[in-house]
Amino acid sequence: MRAHGAEVVDLEFKSEGNGWILRVFVEKLGSAEINASTEQAAVDLDLCGAVARELSPALDVADLIPHRYHLEISSPGVERPLRTKRDFVRFAGKKAKLKLHNAVRGQKVLTGILGPFEGDAFEVKDGGQTYSILLDNIAGARLVFEFGPAPKPGKKKK
Repeated sequence: MRAHGAEVVDLEFKSEGNGWILRVFVEKLGSAEINASTEQAAVDLDLCGAVARELSPALDVADLIPHRYHLEISSPGVERPLRTKRDFVRFAGKKAKLKLHNAVRGQKVLTGILGPFEGDAFEVKDGGQTYSILLDNIAGARLVFEFGPAPKPGKKKK
């Protein structure tokens, strides 16, 4: 993958309607180190195809999965999952939706702006409220993509 300028950022292996799917999520090589935005880290279809053509036969030779499955190579996307402390640090200042194991001030789902990390906790600003969230309390998290404002009628996009 490195030969193609990509690196693995996440894996998903699950059963879906048509059988098992192995999803390998990739982004441009070095994106995490430079705190690249989702746009800067994005990969295109040609790169995903090249990675798939290289990875598929390697997985067949290694024979790690004992049954049939489909291989998919993809970008994690603009609403990418956040799984590690590094992800939360990288995307501080961005909007995210968090699902919590245990409610914080009565909330098990929060959508807000990610704040700085201090120790094992980080802040989330949701409207006028600021919450301190422990990383261990995260059941699931992902970035939230927001469309910009709609152009006014009669105005052309630039």
